Amino acid sequence: MNKKIYSLLLALLAFSGLMSSCSSNEDIVFDHERQQFETRADRILLEFIAPFGTTASEEIYITGAFNGEDEAIGNPQYLLTKAPDSNVKWGIYLDPSTFVAGKSLADGFCFYSSTQGKELTVAGEGAVHTDNPGVGTFTNIWGQRWESYYWSGGEAPEPTHDGFCVYVDDQTGWDALTLYMWGDVNNLNGDWPGMQVTGTWNHDGVTWKYFDLGEANTGLVENLIFNNGGNGEQLADFNFTIDRNIYLRITTSGVEEIGAAPKVVHDGYAVFVYDETGWDTLTLYMWGDTNNLNGDWPGMSVTGEQTINGVTYKYFDMGEANTGLGENLIFSNAGSNQLSDYGYTIDHDVYLHITTSGVEEIDPTTFQP
Repeated sequence: MNKKIYSLLLALLAFSGLMSSCSSNEDIVFDHERQQFETRADRILLEFIAPFGTTASEEIYITGAFNGEDEAIGNPQYLLTKAPDSNVKWGIYLDPSTFVAGKSLADGFCFYSSTQGKELTVAGEGAVHTDNPGVGTFTNIWGQRWESYYWSGGEAPEPTHDGFCVYVDDQTGWDALTLYMWGDVNNLNGDWPGMQVTGTWNHDGVTWKYFDLGEANTGLVENLIFNNGGNGEQLADFNFTIDRNIYLRITTSGVEEIGAAPKVVHDGYAVFVYDETGWDTLTLYMWGDTNNLNGDWPGMSVTGEQTINGVTYKYFDMGEANTGLGENLIFSNAGSNQLSDYGYTIDHDVYLHITTSGVEEIDPTTFQP
């Protein structure tokens, strides 16, 4: 008998023995299924086991007939909290007395990620949960896939808008952002402090907040006043004719019109590098599941450069065909000097800060040199 098959049979027999030795009244509970939040007598506790690829900084909302479906997105009341001791669980407490129109969780609910879109099934259809636990209970809810699994290049398509829109790269740090307008029509889309953000779009490393201005308002000349929900902070008027989509970067100092960065299409996943080595040349050699991947020593040259959240990175495209390989990355200045190996599985984009002292993984949403 083949040794590998024989060893597998022994392992299966041992496992089945372990299972049979368990009491019939016991259930095996895996770490990711264990309760992470305290049960509350006056609330329903749901703990969401998030799909693979969910990051710790994710904003996840629960939506359903009980809270107005997509109207719940952006409402802090329906924002889940990441479990402090688990990288796969997010929790939320729900009060049935706040549910609308006599609806309950049994009428269907699902989850939404602000960066990865709607929750889907493995078949690519909209996920619908109908668990209907009572107050004072704890329930695990399993997620399957995010909508981003099916996005081309890992990026959501541009949203469909009602007329033209204002895209905003919001660097104010305000807790809330609203847009008031006056001009050809005063109080357009709302009295002071104005309209709320319509939605967000993650495009080429920037999370754009956007305001749909309405098809019927095309051609109007308006003055835009961005403010923090009417709580004492506002920017100077920005004059705009509603005849195109506009891209703005706002800080507490003012408003600047910018162009939307063109989408960079990568070949598979990419290694993004903020390079502070001071080397004249940067190359990347890889060995592991496949040695000399993408080139013999000293390896491949930089594929290109891309600016994300104001930081310019060099990047190396890994190649779609190489997805899933486990590789060791060696950065060098064309072979003369090199850094220590950095282990990486090609199943996600990775962002690295390199100096002559070594390699450090960074979060592009917060990193500033």
